[in-house]
Amino acid sequence: MTPAATTTLRRNLRRYAFTVPWNLFLLTVGSFFVAFAIKSVAAPHGLLTGGVSGLALLGYYIFPKLDTGTWYFALNVPIMLLGLRMVSRRFVLYSLYGMAATSVLIGQITYVLPVADPWLAVIACGVTLGAGIGVALRSMGSTGGADILAVVTRERLGIPIGRFEFLFNLLVFAVGFAMLKLEIVLYSVAMNFLVGWVTDACLSMFSERRMALVISSQPEAIVQAVLHRLGRGATLLEARGGWSGEPRQVVLTMLNNIELKRLEELVYEIDPGAFLITGSGFNVQGQGFSERKAY
Repeated sequence: MTPAATTTLRRNLRRYAFTVPWNLFLLTVGSFFVAFAIKSVAAPHGLLTGGVSGLALLGYYIFPKLDTGTWYFALNVPIMLLGLRMVSRRFVLYSLYGMAATSVLIGQITYVLPVADPWLAVIACGVTLGAGIGVALRSMGSTGGADILAVVTRERLGIPIGRFEFLFNLLVFAVGFAMLKLEIVLYSVAMNFLVGWVTDACLSMFSERRMALVISSQPEAIVQAVLHRLGRGATLLEARGGWSGEPRQVVLTMLNNIELKRLEELVYEIDPGAFLITGSGFNVQGQGFSERKAY
């Protein structure tokens, strides 16, 4: 595939990522995993998840006449109203769909994962719940709950989403300590560490970018190779050698993991004495990469 065709394909895929069908698909898949983790694993083993789903489980454990799905829906209604007032309508409408899908699926799922070992339940619930949250957050919405509150506090108060989620879960587990057995709460804390790790893995999957800096005696040739053989953009930075004091040009480019090896081959094909520096650049926004999510 030529660089021009590759660029066109990337542009079309990015455009499709903002369409309604794709976002609803991601939210449906994410909602299913979240509902399965809550109904088939967490609730039968008495585990406590974080966020609003954790509060819904606490409500179910204390008042079992209302199922977890009903608790989840009821707790999300005021949060959705707050989000509609303080965040964008698009984000709230997508999240409303995610919340409704999760609530319905929790009510419909009857399967219980047949595991007796609590640690196996912790692993199964952590992986499934983390995958569901991660897939849903790759859309333009979420499955509702604490995610909406986190966006509100970030937009209004500048509090990072991760920090708010941590403080919110701290509150949920504090209530859990007062109402549940110590062993259950400790199992749940371990499970939520796994949830966070899997969520981050899902968000970074297929999206991790690499920054490359090339110091070479042939910067123009390397720039042309990046532009025409990799189909990526490049920037020339003016620099000066620290030891020699001589002016130099440094090539800066952003790539994905697959393209990084190809860049290495191109660089050392052009200049065997080049100096190549690579680093993580996960959060890359702009032309040719991820577009900014506007909540």
